[in-house]
Amino acid sequence: MITASPPVKETKNYLNHERGIKSWLLTGDHKRIAILYLISVTLFFALGGVFASLIRLELSTPAGDLLESNQYNKVFTMHGILMVFFFLIPSIPATLGNFLIPMMIGAKDLAFPKINLLSWYIYVVGGIFTLYVLLTGGVDTGWTFYTPFSTSYSNGYVIAAGLGIFINGFSSILTGLNFIVTIHRMRAPGLTWFRLPLFVWAHYATSAIMILGTPVVAVTLFLVVLERGFHIGFFDPAYGGDPVLFQHLFWFYSHPAVYIMILPSMGVISEVISTFSSKKPFGYTFIAFSSVAIAVFGFLVWGHHLFVAGQSIYAGLVFSILSYVVAIPSAIKVFNWAATMYKGKVRLETPMLYALGFIGLFTVGGLTGIFLSSLGMDVHLTDTYFVVAHFHYVMVGGALLGYLCGIHFWWPKIFGRMYSQVWSKVSAVLVFVGFNLTFFPQFLLGYMGMPRRYHVYPPEFQVFNVLSSAGASVLALGLILPAIYLTWSLKHGEIASENPWGATGLEWQTASPPIMENFEVTPVVTTEAYDYSTQQEVVHVG
Repeated sequence: MITASPPVKETKNYLNHERGIKSWLLTGDHKRIAILYLISVTLFFALGGVFASLIRLELSTPAGDLLESNQYNKVFTMHGILMVFFFLIPSIPATLGNFLIPMMIGAKDLAFPKINLLSWYIYVVGGIFTLYVLLTGGVDTGWTFYTPFSTSYSNGYVIAAGLGIFINGFSSILTGLNFIVTIHRMRAPGLTWFRLPLFVWAHYATSAIMILGTPVVAVTLFLVVLERGFHIGFFDPAYGGDPVLFQHLFWFYSHPAVYIMILPSMGVISEVISTFSSKKPFGYTFIAFSSVAIAVFGFLVWGHHLFVAGQSIYAGLVFSILSYVVAIPSAIKVFNWAATMYKGKVRLETPMLYALGFIGLFTVGGLTGIFLSSLGMDVHLTDTYFVVAHFHYVMVGGALLGYLCGIHFWWPKIFGRMYSQVWSKVSAVLVFVGFNLTFFPQFLLGYMGMPRRYHVYPPEFQVFNVLSSAGASVLALGLILPAIYLTWSLKHGEIASENPWGATGLEWQTASPPIMENFEVTPVVTTEAYDYSTQQEVVHVG
């Protein structure tokens, strides 16, 4: 069993312990810092969504009648930078991870509270650099900053954009360091490694990638800034550099970064599937170790992004094989989630709908990745809309749905209020349908040979582009609805109990919202993880 403090009746929770903006901006409480991140990443996501809308409006017609070519280049570049570096990578670790990891392991806070706050300020400073680029003319390299375009031919705002992402990288590094030390040193008595929630395992693996991989891309982009500003020859052949070296360095981080975005979502899905099936996750140990395996193999497959970049054919074969191998740990998770639901008491609450949507979309993304891992197919599909569709099925279908799943699952714990079950289920369906209508036609466009990053295209591609743009409208509606009903719930939602879903785990054994110290007394864990035999019935499912 899990022994923790009784439900806390006092009103001084982390939200109203101290009032005023200053108390929030100088806080050391991991829960308040998580809320600061939640607000920040939501704003960047909304801005990135505006650019996505402009892209789909432009591509509704074959002619470039909304944006000029240079404007279109800036729009898809800013969309990618904002979504990848300022939403997808920090979304779950910085928000849900920050809020939940100390509570899940029975700690009062993260190991380094001041460094945690510093990581948010660094994130904001990096974002300010990026917004400066946006307001002063934008950047047109694409979010990958490929050389020699970024070092020689693009506009001068590459330096500011590169510095913004370079600065933002330190936020990820500090967050990952904080998580690893906290998980190692601050677990409650009795909480052994194999009693940890799978959410914590996923963040542990993610943190390792953050610490080992983020410095590589940060230094790489800083080298671009130095070459652009001082003509030092790292990547430009005119100065004795090698442009393919940039791709190696960039993708050495950026492919593992895919798993920075996906692994936390997988941790969320493991918690939700178990809770709403009322069963211990099938193959707990395999799911835990598969997270570690993904983190390890993720560093060995970057070369499949260079199949058409002049890379040795033998290196290409090795990276192709490794790219197939990295799919195995992900497949283990999907099969084990399905086995967990088998003969379970499945309840189709809103978080569960998002979890099922995640499994479907991530599976499509993973299967289509096999085509891009094949040397022959990749030559045909590189730089087509097939890549765009695959990327979004993995990233948006995976990371975004995992984020929405987690927000809906832990919202009652974070804010102490329930949201509308009707509207949240409508939203979940709209997101799933709208996403598929947006991006599945792009697989067909890519197979037919439509290149990405062009705003003018042959008329025969228009039907699928119109379908994609229509789907984007449905998807946008599905994403706007949570902003409305979740905000409404903060004041008008039903008061949430300590454990509205009937879940296991230490975070459900304290008040909703939690007190500043998380627990009145240090909890003691004496049973295995996900023990539903002693769990109470669901208190609230409406």
